Amino acid sequence: MSEPKKLKKPRGVAVVIKGKCIACGARCQSACPVNCIEMSESGEPIILTAKCIGCLKCLKICPAKALEIFFTPEELEILREIAAQQGAGVPVPEEIDEEAAALARKLAEYKDVWVFVEQTEGVPARVSWELLGVGADLAKARSADLCAVVIGSDVEPLCREAFAYGARKVYLIDAPVFRYYRTNSYLEATCHLIDRYKPEIILMGATGLGRDLAGAVATRVATGLTADCTGLGIDDKGHLMQTRPAFGGNIMATIMCDKFRPQMSTVRPNVMQIASYHQGATGEIIRESCPLREEDLAVKVLEIINDSTHKDSVDITAADFIVSGGRGMMGGDNFALLKELADELGGVVGASRSAVDAGWMPQDRQVGQTGKTVRPKIYIACGISGAIQHLVGMQDADMVIAINRDKDAPIFEVATYGIVGDLFTIIPAITARIREIKATKNG
Repeated sequence: MSEPKKLKKPRGVAVVIKGKCIACGARCQSACPVNCIEMSESGEPIILTAKCIGCLKCLKICPAKALEIFFTPEELEILREIAAQQGAGVPVPEEIDEEAAALARKLAEYKDVWVFVEQTEGVPARVSWELLGVGADLAKARSADLCAVVIGSDVEPLCREAFAYGARKVYLIDAPVFRYYRTNSYLEATCHLIDRYKPEIILMGATGLGRDLAGAVATRVATGLTADCTGLGIDDKGHLMQTRPAFGGNIMATIMCDKFRPQMSTVRPNVMQIASYHQGATGEIIRESCPLREEDLAVKVLEIINDSTHKDSVDITAADFIVSGGRGMMGGDNFALLKELADELGGVVGASRSAVDAGWMPQDRQVGQTGKTVRPKIYIACGISGAIQHLVGMQDADMVIAINRDKDAPIFEVATYGIVGDLFTIIPAITARIREIKATKNG
């Protein structure tokens, strides 16, 4: 009896499962060896099926399982015949992927969630406590410890603050050489801790200091870094999901670093809720030293000049009331109207990127993706259309009041209250009404 003809197993072609793509940043496209994947404007893959060879690489790298292999009826029939020849219900053993096994062993060496506590001469940055809040959620999802990293000179009191904000361990490097931030000194100290303790996740504030240090550390330890994240989570495989604006802010992309550790993210101030404070909380302080001397550093700090004392300097991120103007203000002189309203509210004046680019307001007043992220009690948007780049910076305000002549302006989609009309009439009327109320109360 002759043996049955050996059939060649069809490979099929990749197709997109509608509604499952999370726009992770074109990972499938980068994995395709035959360039058969293009990306749409919304960040979703378009499969050129005529070129697809069914290699499965895009399926394996997709974090959302948004791709599958499609077989024609003829190919399905061949698959059924192959299954019949091998014996119905008899599974075919999969080949052991030694590379994948080695990667899994390597990743398993890393554990715990670290938050870098940024400080300037012993004064902590608020964003550090915000990161301990989201870090606690990540640590819980990974069944790991939430840890803080404190580097500086005479900064041990910050350890107790870190415990109060939820940290269970604090890695402390305290020496005079770290009194002032310098990239090289903090880089050496941070990498020393990473090499010894192998954290799984590291979070830093997307401040001037944090952005500088995070990039240097990620380069030194050869891992990925996602900047300016607006959302963090853990997927079903235990990888860190890092969400940030992409394609000029037109979409929100979820990025993952599934083959390298530690996974590193920077998060802008005021994006995350600050962690709960528990007075008297305690934890473990792990004291470390870094073999670094002052003479080893090429950069010397001669003088610290604080520009926050400038008469026009305003920290809009700390304001409870912000009155912002956009292109609809028509000119820089018209921002005086917003200043009057802000003064009555005890707030400050902000601006959109278009107003800053036009020279109507200084850069430090810009709210949005390329400016500052704010979380005031009340945000009043005047003549601002509501591009996603701006919304990223203010959408977490407790209350948003939008004033715009265009009833279809995107800003109204996030507004708590919307006023359709001429801001040059509405703003003076609101200011006058607030003054009347104040006068009545004072009288």
